[in-house]
Amino acid sequence: MREILITGASRGIGKAIALKLLKEGHAISLGVRNKEDLMNTDLDPNLNNSKKFIVHKYDATDKDSSKEWVKNTVKAFGKINTIIHCAGIFKRTNLIFNDNEIKDIEYLWKVNVLGPWILTKDAWKYLSNHNSSRIIVLVSMSGKRSKGNLASYSMSKFALMSLCQTMRNEGWNQGIRVTAICPGWVNTDMAKEINNFPKEDMTQANDIANICSNLLELPNSSVPFEIALNCQLERTS
Repeated sequence: MREILITGASRGIGKAIALKLLKEGHAISLGVRNKEDLMNTDLDPNLNNSKKFIVHKYDATDKDSSKEWVKNTVKAFGKINTIIHCAGIFKRTNLIFNDNEIKDIEYLWKVNVLGPWILTKDAWKYLSNHNSSRIIVLVSMSGKRSKGNLASYSMSKFALMSLCQTMRNEGWNQGIRVTAICPGWVNTDMAKEINNFPKEDMTQANDIANICSNLLELPNSSVPFEIALNCQLERTS
């Protein structure tokens, strides 16, 4: 069983992953911006009175937030050997953006790139001590190709993919294995405005949770760096 940090677990993919791994017996520490979002849900800490379950305040835009989360998780679990980065935001910012949209670009950068970077940095010494640690990052197919005119979102996801590659390079000799999961449309709130593609034909959050569970069982020699999930045909040219 593992000691796991999970971001973005109040809804969607992160929530599905947290529920799956908690049920399997892993020690789970959730980092959420608003603990109130979990009230009366399956991840309500008041309904999960377990020494293997923590909900902690975490804000990806606050560079000091992750330090407290990591420190208190280690205090409770004794170690950290897995991070699952699910927190992310979506903005429809075009290449030729309005002057007042610069704040959206900066916010995307802070949440989608700097957030995972800083949290990984703050937990690195604990990950390095395990010899079989895992970092799983929900990137996106938008981190592999630019489709349409979502300049800022694609920019942040390409940068996140690059960060994953560097995490892999720097952690390899310490047994840290990194997997970037790159789905297309997933049936979550982020896709609720997509009307030209059936929700039932999208990738489902529970399927990604199953993938994460399987990744944690694989030996260091067999962990894939990248998993691309296609719910529709992606043309290469």
